[in-house]
Amino acid sequence: MSEIFALLGFGPEGWAAALLLAAGLTLVLSLAGFALGALFGACAAAGRLSPWRLPRLLAQAYGTLFRGIPDLLTIYLLYFGGSVALTGFSHLVGIEGFVGMPTFATGTLAIGIISGAYQCEVLRGAYLAIDKGQFEAARALALPPWITLSRVIAPQLLRVALPGLGNVWQLVLKDSALISVIGLVELMRQAQIAAGATREPFVFYTAAAALYFLIASVSTRVFRHAEEWSSRGMVR
Repeated sequence: MSEIFALLGFGPEGWAAALLLAAGLTLVLSLAGFALGALFGACAAAGRLSPWRLPRLLAQAYGTLFRGIPDLLTIYLLYFGGSVALTGFSHLVGIEGFVGMPTFATGTLAIGIISGAYQCEVLRGAYLAIDKGQFEAARALALPPWITLSRVIAPQLLRVALPGLGNVWQLVLKDSALISVIGLVELMRQAQIAAGATREPFVFYTAAAALYFLIASVSTRVFRHAEEWSSRGMVR
């Protein structure tokens, strides 16, 4: 037992600092990917709700594609496809050799694209759940479209969408572990490194699971408080 505490401590043989740093990187990666996904999801939801056929078809194709193909395949396509494109461009400007995609940027983009496909449906469903009387009241008051969206529709949409967005966040947190396949030393990759170096896989994978559980538990409470705040004044 003392050996396990030494491995998980901050001493010369301990891996606690490395694991905590990797957990912080996992959190930053997840937040960045989720925020980017919110942008993609909002644009795709607007496309799905558009009265024009082309935006609807493009948004539907985006959602179907990235909800349907494996997340790992999306990461590989972005990393290796982007690396090929960067290498080709570098050759055009006289730089020789292979140029790889930055792992953090690739991970953020991959998570953003994948989560955006799910956030699109959450936001679209929340928009359709808003009572039509809200739109009619805004038109009756002659409110400009941007005022209607920011002051009337967006607050109600967020209130309805928060539970679904909380579920998407949990998916994002789990998908962040997949970014280790392209070399980013996040929590899962750091646990693998520690397990290989010490030959104690159970200890470090259990520690990684505990850190994931901590992040998920805290973020669940954050979303729960956000739901309560957005529902203040509502009749239950």
